[in-house]
Amino acid sequence: MALDQIVDGLSEVSCDVLVIGGGTAGPMAALKAKLKNPKANVVLLEKANVKRSGAISMGMDGLNNAVIPGYATPEQYTKEITIANDGIVDQKAVYKYAQNCYKIIEELDSFGIRFLKNENGDYAVKKVHHIGTYVLPMPNGETVKKALYRQLRRARILISNRYMATRLLKSSDGRIAGAISVNTRTAEMLVIKAKAVILCMGAAGRLGLPTSGYMFGTYENAANSGDGYSMAYHAGAALVNLECYQINPLIKDYNGPACAYVAGPFGAFTANNEGSRFIECDYWSGQMMLEFYNELLSGKGPVFLQLKHLHPDTISEIESTLHKVERPTRGLFQQGRGVDYRNDSIEMHISEIGFCSGHSASGVFVDDNARTTVPGLYAAGDMASVPHNYMLGAFTNGSVAGIDAMEFADSHDFADFDAADVAMERDRVLAPTKREDGIPPNQVEYKTRRLVNDYLQPPKVTRKYELGMRRLAETRQDMQEQMIARNAHELLRALEVQSIMDCADMAVHASLYREESRWGLYHWRTDFPEKDNENWFCHTLLSKQDGKMTSEKRAVEPYVVPIADDEKDLYDKQRIRATA
Repeated sequence: MALDQIVDGLSEVSCDVLVIGGGTAGPMAALKAKLKNPKANVVLLEKANVKRSGAISMGMDGLNNAVIPGYATPEQYTKEITIANDGIVDQKAVYKYAQNCYKIIEELDSFGIRFLKNENGDYAVKKVHHIGTYVLPMPNGETVKKALYRQLRRARILISNRYMATRLLKSSDGRIAGAISVNTRTAEMLVIKAKAVILCMGAAGRLGLPTSGYMFGTYENAANSGDGYSMAYHAGAALVNLECYQINPLIKDYNGPACAYVAGPFGAFTANNEGSRFIECDYWSGQMMLEFYNELLSGKGPVFLQLKHLHPDTISEIESTLHKVERPTRGLFQQGRGVDYRNDSIEMHISEIGFCSGHSASGVFVDDNARTTVPGLYAAGDMASVPHNYMLGAFTNGSVAGIDAMEFADSHDFADFDAADVAMERDRVLAPTKREDGIPPNQVEYKTRRLVNDYLQPPKVTRKYELGMRRLAETRQDMQEQMIARNAHELLRALEVQSIMDCADMAVHASLYREESRWGLYHWRTDFPEKDNENWFCHTLLSKQDGKMTSEKRAVEPYVVPIADDEKDLYDKQRIRATA
C-alpha cells in the first residue's frame, strides 16, 4: 500500500481512561491514571509519535513557575498569578498547583531529568517575576521527553501513535462516552469507548500567521492547531476567557523566545533602541506586552534583548542552554545572522495571537480537579484554564487529571452513545477525500490565518471584528464545500484547519462579548479602552448551546489568598519613568 493512501475502515476499542495528546500533560495524566489503578486500561492517543511530540518535543530550557520551599510559598505564587491576570482567576486551581508542583519536580528529578543546582545540591532558583522567585533552569532539559517516555513504557501504557482525535462522544444524559479518531497515515477511523477522557492537546498555536509568513514558523509548537479547544467546544464544554489572547515577545524573524526567562536571571534585560530599559520586570503579562508594543511604535523601537554587558563566561552559560535545549535552531539562526551576544543586541518583536493558558489565561474551563463542565471529561496543560501553566503546570495538572479521571472511571460504567453520531462524524471527516478537485488545505489555512492577522490582531476594533467575522464565514463555506484531501496527510491538515477556523470564530465571539479593555495588549478594545471592574470583573464562559456559540458571565470565586488594594495594580506600574 502506498504511504498516506486513503483506506476505508472503521473499528472500535474500549478503555477505562482515554488520554488525548502525548506532549507534556498527556503522558503524566496517563501515567498517574495507570498507577492509580494498575488493572485498568489506559490509552494514550497522539496524532504524531509520543516519543517526539508536543511543545517539549526537543526538551525544555527551564521551569518558569517552580514553587520551591525556601524561595517562594504557594501563597506568594497565587498572589503573583492573580495580580498578573488582573484578578480574573480561580485561585483554588492556582493554589492547588502551587502546593503540588514541588513534589512533581522531585518526581521528575527521580526520572533522570536534571535541574540546575548550587554547590550544596539545592535547586538554584532564579528571579524574573515581579514578586517571587520561581525560575529553575534546566541545562540538560533535552532529556525531558526521553525520560517521560521511559516511564510510559515501564508502566505499560497503551500508546496509539498516528491517531488524530476529531470529536468526542457523549451519552444522551450528557456524560462523556469516548472519542472518534482517524489514522493520519491511512485515514482509517477508530472509535474509542471510554469511561473518562482527558484532553491534553496543547495550545491553539497556529491561529495567527507569523510576520515571517511561514505557516509553521509559529511561536508555539506548530502541531498545536487548537484541536482540543474545538473538540471541547463541539462536546458542549465551557471555554473561558478566550478574549485573553496569547501574545509573546520573540526573536524577530525566528519566532522563538529570546528568551528572557533563561537570559533574564543571569542579568540580561529588554531595552529600546537607545539601550535603555523601559520595563522593570520581563515576566510575561498582558501589561508587559502592552508596554513592549508601545515602545515598538514610539520611535524608540526596535526592542532588543541585551546581553553584551554580561561577563563572557555568563554569556557562554546562557548560550549552552539557549542553543542546545528546546530550540537548537536558535543558535544556528543567530550564527546565520552573524549575531554574537558578546557584541550584538538581539532584535525582538511580537508574536502572532493564539490561545494558551501556558502563557495567558484562555482555555477549556476546569476546576481544581481538572474537571470540565462535561461529566467524565477532563483537561490539562496549555489548553486548560489554569493560567500561566507552563511545562510544570502541564505536568502537575496532568497528574491531578489522571488521578481524578481514574477515580471517575472506577465508579462509572461505559456510557452509551448514538451510532448515528459516529456515522455523521465519519462523513464530515472524510468529505475532503471524496472530492475530485478543490482547494488544498494549506491554501484554506493560509487564508484563514491571514484574516486572523488582518482583523483580529490587537488593538481590537469592533468594525474590524465584524468584518473579520464575515470574511471568516465566507472562508468557512469554501472550506466545507471545496476543500480537498488527496492523501491521509492532507486529510490531517484539512482537519487541523477546521480546528483553526473554530478557534478564530471563538476569538471573535469572546472578544466582542467582553466590552472593556483588560490584560494589557491581550484584550485591548479601542471602543472600550478602560478597564470596567463594575461590569466585567468576571470570567466569560463560551459554549455551544443548541448549535450556536453563546457567551455568559461567571463570577470570580472568592479568593483563597487575599490581595491588598495597593497590590492589585502592581503590574500596571511596570514602566520605568524618567527621573531628573
